[in-house]
Amino acid sequence: MSATEARIGPVRASAYRVPTDADEGDGTLAWSATTIVVVRAEVGDVVGLGWTYTDVAGVELVHGILGSAVEGRDGLDVPAAWQAMQQAVRNLGRPGLVSCAMSAVEIALWDAAARLVGLPLCRLLGRVRDVVPVYGSGGFTTYDERQQRAQLQRWVHGLRLPAVKIKIGQDWGTRVDRDLRRVDLAREVVGPEVELYVDANGAYGPGQAVRVGHRLDERRVSWFEEPVSSDDLSGLRRVRELVGADVAAGEYGYHLPYFEAMLEAVDCLQVDVTRCGGFGEWLRAAALAAARNREISGHCAQNLAAHVALATPNLRHLEWFHDHDRIERMFFDGVLDPTGGRVRAELSLPGHGMTFKEADAEAFRIA
Repeated sequence: MSATEARIGPVRASAYRVPTDADEGDGTLAWSATTIVVVRAEVGDVVGLGWTYTDVAGVELVHGILGSAVEGRDGLDVPAAWQAMQQAVRNLGRPGLVSCAMSAVEIALWDAAARLVGLPLCRLLGRVRDVVPVYGSGGFTTYDERQQRAQLQRWVHGLRLPAVKIKIGQDWGTRVDRDLRRVDLAREVVGPEVELYVDANGAYGPGQAVRVGHRLDERRVSWFEEPVSSDDLSGLRRVRELVGADVAAGEYGYHLPYFEAMLEAVDCLQVDVTRCGGFGEWLRAAALAAARNREISGHCAQNLAAHVALATPNLRHLEWFHDHDRIERMFFDGVLDPTGGRVRAELSLPGHGMTFKEADAEAFRIA
């Protein structure tokens, strides 16, 4: 069957719940397991692969309204399939779980399209760079000093990453002294040359975030993520105006109006390809940011985000998140190696180059 004759066939999803390797938490939430919803889309003679990190309920969305919206369509017309999903979910509400499920389907369809024409996905999307800069991310508030030190040492001395990020804002911002001690420990471990980032996950109020931000400036922290709730745009703007670190937010963006509004409040816009609607919406969000002379940063799901990051002119970097790194290495062959602080696509392989290790994942399956 030629690529021009390939139609989208069955779209199937399955969910897996993977326990963390240690207790994980940030300023406003704690968790002991992560759920990944994996989507496989048959298109002609190939199978496209996508996934998202969301609730198990995403499986029924894929098997129901989303699969019905795309099946039978031309396998190369991924934007048309995405538009059909967008129209089909009108009465469900796009943000949140629906957008996550749409993202996984759209990613699987782009992967299938690239495999059909024999191209690496980044080239089908339009590659503009050879490598993607990455930074290490984890540093959970639940870590004790030994755990935090070990993770930082692996990032900096093992993987030679040029930037790292830890969580602060413990217990909704009520333990600032511990937050700052953990920042001091991080600086001690990584040394003066490595960039140090923090993520408060919206734990502070605006005034408190400014005061903490001044203390972070003293410690040469250059990235202050979600110092206040990402819903508090005026608070984000206030912090941005009064602290030295770049203020970042946007990981909870599920549609373009959200990103447009967020660009009024941040120095760097975060985009999560498994939440925003997929590769197409990522690129549209990046275009919005470019119009405001802003860069974007990829949030988590790093092995999926890498190919579209290679097609993004105004990209700053990609978050190499500990939890997703562990799951993606467990579940998929063909994952990327961040050693040296940058990743590149394997251009000899079509699509995103990854395959699902179904047998290895089966023990974690919940749907």
